[in-house]
Amino acid sequence: MRSRLLVLHVLIVSLSLILLIRLWDVQVRHGDDYARAAAEDHVRQVVVPQVRGEILDDRGRPLVRNRTVLAVTVDHVALTRRHDGGRAVLKRLAAVLDVPAARLTELVRLCTAGVGRPCWPGSPYQPIPVATDVSTRAALQIAERPELFPGVSAEPVPVREHPNGELAAHALGYVAPSGEGDPASGIGLAGREGLEAWYDADLRGRPGRREVVVDTTGQVVRTVSETAPGAGHDLVTSIDAKVQGVAEQALRRAIEGAREQRLPADSGAAVVMDVRDGRVVALASYPGYDPNVWSEGISSREYRELRGRLQPKAIQGQWAPGSTWKVTSAAAAVRAGYGLNRIYGCPGSFQVGARAFRNFRGIGLGSMPLSRALTASCDTIFYRFAYEMWLKDGGTKPVRRPKDPMQKMAAAFGFGKRTGIDLPGEAAGRLPSRSWKRAFWKETKGQACRTAKLAKSAYVRAIARETCRDGYTWWAGDAANFSIGQGDVLVTPLQLARAYAALANGGRLYTPRVGKAVVRADGSVVRRIKPKLTGRLPVPDRVLAYIRAALAEVPKSGTAAGAFAGFPLDRLPVAGKTGTAEAYGKKDTSWFASFAPAGRPRYAVVVVVSQGGTGAGAAAPAVREIWSGMYGLEGKKAALGEKSALDGKAARGEKAKLGGRSTEAAP
Repeated sequence: MRSRLLVLHVLIVSLSLILLIRLWDVQVRHGDDYARAAAEDHVRQVVVPQVRGEILDDRGRPLVRNRTVLAVTVDHVALTRRHDGGRAVLKRLAAVLDVPAARLTELVRLCTAGVGRPCWPGSPYQPIPVATDVSTRAALQIAERPELFPGVSAEPVPVREHPNGELAAHALGYVAPSGEGDPASGIGLAGREGLEAWYDADLRGRPGRREVVVDTTGQVVRTVSETAPGAGHDLVTSIDAKVQGVAEQALRRAIEGAREQRLPADSGAAVVMDVRDGRVVALASYPGYDPNVWSEGISSREYRELRGRLQPKAIQGQWAPGSTWKVTSAAAAVRAGYGLNRIYGCPGSFQVGARAFRNFRGIGLGSMPLSRALTASCDTIFYRFAYEMWLKDGGTKPVRRPKDPMQKMAAAFGFGKRTGIDLPGEAAGRLPSRSWKRAFWKETKGQACRTAKLAKSAYVRAIARETCRDGYTWWAGDAANFSIGQGDVLVTPLQLARAYAALANGGRLYTPRVGKAVVRADGSVVRRIKPKLTGRLPVPDRVLAYIRAALAEVPKSGTAAGAFAGFPLDRLPVAGKTGTAEAYGKKDTSWFASFAPAGRPRYAVVVVVSQGGTGAGAAAPAVREIWSGMYGLEGKKAALGEKSALDGKAARGEKAKLGGRSTEAAP
């Protein structure tokens, strides 16, 4: 018995010592660590959303601003503490807001593994917005009956608003709630497209932070600290809202007019650029949409319906440029030794290898100088240039280092690569060449060879066999098509506008810019945004002047004479070039590229209408309407100012926050 008691005493003493040692270890040795961990378990970080900066036009007029609305939010913790998980509260709230209760249930659940959107990506201790822009009546119903809506509140919040509706929607972009994967912005609004995305870091500001202590049930007990949010900066752009409106209206009318002619015009774009520095004054795309749809959030079905209208055609649309391309081919021909003062024949067709390449409608125009070849848009003269250059490079058996003068000149004009504009998603276009064709052949050879064996049509099999065997060859026909902007050439409206701006300003190629400056709310400048000079055209001044003079005749006696009949060219001399580009399986693409005043260019204007017919039929009238609207001609009020600067007087209008563009035009 004694031995058993001794063992029991030893065991009790040992356990007591172990407990004392463990207690000392916890309270003394690691006491601070455990105290800190306990405190951290009860302290939660809550993001305080910031106010996003505005986007302004060149004269300080708001393109995107913030509007205060009543928003309903739900306290997730208070909701989950209810005996039914808050289902009854959400059901009553759904009745007040006139939305399905299931929708509210989805919005207030937390985003975790296995939970798809919609869900709440933020902290559970932060109020979860479930409805914005609610009526005052609904807000009062919630505020006056807190016993029926525990954890629910209605308070004013800022939301994004586009006061001009569809105006410049594609350039401005839109915002969407940012999630946990975007720690820099917190739970707020983040730019998703357009300027909203490109300048998001400037516009978004700095989110605030609030540290709160919660009890074991998750209820907030007190606030430890709070850092106020910092409002985002404003973005001043080079867009002129009135000119933008003129461009969008002219583009829409051109497409509607083409449809009246039973042409399936389906899309288009217009670009207005300041030729002196590459700043974008207007950037229009059709079809458009009202970006205010994003402020309330849209369903998957609504998004699918909207998706076809979201592409910014001005920077992402790619079409063959047609005869607007001939300015690069003319510059290349002169550089290759074809004289400016020579006379060239313009027959109805020109034999290129085994095929006769026809002029427009097969019409021969006689003999003419190079300037008239541009004004009257003679294809066969350019076919001849291209064919002879192709032969000098070795034809189908090219020399070791072919000169390819037309490809190199087009590349120098900026085609075949992105312009670098400050907008996301820009397309690069396509500049076909020997190397491009070989790479494309390698990608498609397998399919061509299979088609050569399996196709039912003898004609299709013959074409496929040729492609399979030597589809990498740069044929004479490829060179001929390239010279007039057909075949595999693709450009964006912005690329063409920049090229014509360089032609107009003496050869300077700029990186286009829409943003002009980032400013604080008080108007002080954070930083200025300047276009960069990225290169110079390898074309002598006398050749550029020669081409400009030729294009100045296009609206007078050339291919656009009908479209500009009655236009006051004596007051605003416009220089330009029509383009009618064939598209496989579709109607022709209509182009007109221009700059004015012709003697001392200030702006470049380019319009394209997909499946709109000839350049003179759809695009040229739209460009005419834009010039009239900008300068107040043909009975229109000048978008560039209250008075037309063409009266010879300084018509200085209102300027932007920074000191914007004067409305005085060059004589």
